[in-house]
Order: sequence, then C-alpha cells, then structure tokens
Amino acid sequence: MESKVKRSTFLKHSLALTAGAGFTVSSGFLSKAAAWAMDPLNHPMPTRPLGKTGHDVGIFSLGGQATLERPGRKDDAVEIINRALDLGVNFIDTANMYGRGISEEYIGEVMKYRRNEVFLATKSHDYTYDGTMRMFEESLKRLQTDTIDLYQHHFVGGHGQLERLTQKESARDAFRELKEQGVIRFTGVTGHSSKILSDAIEGHPYDCVLITLNAAGAIMNDPEHLDRFFRITAEKEMGVIAMKVMGGGGLLNRGFRPADLLTYVLSYPISTAIVGISIIPHLEDNVRTAKTFSQLSDDEMENLRKSAQI
Repeated sequence: MESKVKRSTFLKHSLALTAGAGFTVSSGFLSKAAAWAMDPLNHPMPTRPLGKTGHDVGIFSLGGQATLERPGRKDDAVEIINRALDLGVNFIDTANMYGRGISEEYIGEVMKYRRNEVFLATKSHDYTYDGTMRMFEESLKRLQTDTIDLYQHHFVGGHGQLERLTQKESARDAFRELKEQGVIRFTGVTGHSSKILSDAIEGHPYDCVLITLNAAGAIMNDPEHLDRFFRITAEKEMGVIAMKVMGGGGLLNRGFRPADLLTYVLSYPISTAIVGISIIPHLEDNVRTAKTFSQLSDDEMENLRKSAQI
C-alpha cells in the first residue's frame, strides 16, 4: 500500500512540475499518467487477442457514433476521444458514412498526434472497386493517417449484398490491392445478420468481423445462427467485435443498466465491444465496468435475455 501511495504522489507531483514548465497534459504518456493517478481502480483494462492480428485489444472500445458523428460537436468529440485513450482504450471504430464523414474528421483531430496509441478501424459502404478506392482516400485524409489497421465492408446485407463481393471489380478486389500496398493491415466485414456474416467469413479469409449483439436481440437478424457464427470465428481464430450493445439505446430507455448490458455482451467469446459515447461520464462508467468485468454464468445470461426480450 505504501508503494502505491508514493507512486501516485510522485506522478501527481511530476505532472504539476510539467504543467508549471509550460507543457500541457493533453495527450500521450502524461495524460495517461494523470488518468492513472486519479483512477480509484488503479489497474489497467483487461485485454483479449484481436484474432490473429497480434493486437491485444481492451475489452471496451470506442465507437464512432453518438457525439462523434454530430455536426458542431468537434470540441466535445475530441475531449471524449482523448479521455478514452487516457483511460486505456486502444481501439476505435468508425465509418466513412458516420455523420457524412464528420466522425472520421473528429477522430483525425486526435490521430494526428496520438495515432500510435490506437488500432484504428473504419469502413466502406461501397461494394465496388472504384467506389471503395475513392472512399478509402477520403477516409485517410479525414483520419489524418497513412495507414488503416482494419478496413471493413460496412453492413453486408444492408448497404450491399454478399453476392456483389464475389463479382469482378468488387470491394474485395480493392481490399486485396490496398493490403498488398501496405496501406491497410487487416480486413473485416460487418453486419446485423449472424447468418450473412457466417456465410461471408466462411467463404473469405477476413481477419475480423463486427456483429450486432445484445441481450434483447434488438437489431439482430437471424440470431438462430449465432452458434454457427461463433463456431466459425473460433475455428478461424478471428477477431470478433460486438456493436449495438445497448440495443441502439432502446434497452436504456427501458431501464436496463449499461453495466449489465455491457457485462452480458463481454461474456460472449468476443475480442471487444464498441459503444458510441454521448458524454464523458458515460465513457468513464463503461471503462469502470470493463475494468471490473466478471464473466456471467449461463443462467445469469439467460435470465437477462428473458427480462430484456419481454
């Protein structure tokens, strides 16, 4: 206990000296040290392998929607992103279409000086070769980076059909070329249907997959294929990312606690769960839940499912 107190005191003293010397504690080591010193939990967020990418991802990650995609909220969005990184979030997911590019622009404002702290994912909702190449260039410019860690097809089965990806001059061809050029490191596919996503990952060597997952089965298509989905992702050692954890906000409106909903999803064999953030206290609550995560039993998960699906 004595060493912890001394270490915390040292960090606070060092930060005060640094601020007095004219530096700002806004990014990188110093801001993380400040967050650590004031963190009552005083330990890092648990991580899991993001498939075979070699990246250990925090079990809670930042989604590029909510405040991060709203016009006129740049300062608020940048504050949320910086705070997330300070608290140990190391994965951010966005998309070309979020806010018509606003989400990528806001994230780019932080990436220009904190890029090495983030495994960065974005998406193309164009399923043609030319369209994807155009969107990729737009994303690079907005995100202020020269490399995307994970580039994904956006909403297979919604924005585009899986069959289109098997044709000539498809987005898959663009992904392959961009990966060969070294400007994207890994590829992925996203959607709301466990059946369509199962078909997609079974027939193509994607590295990661982003799927809707929540206790109510909200915005989840073909949930009866979830067992097949997780069997395939386990066999292929894929990174699995969960979204719509709060049921698009509907479960919160019904009185369910965010901590329970996030814990439920994290009890599945996933790598991380992304959540869009409106205000910093919500971010901090989610990080706290991730730091104190304890696996739910099968019975506990079933009970939450039953209460959420009424």
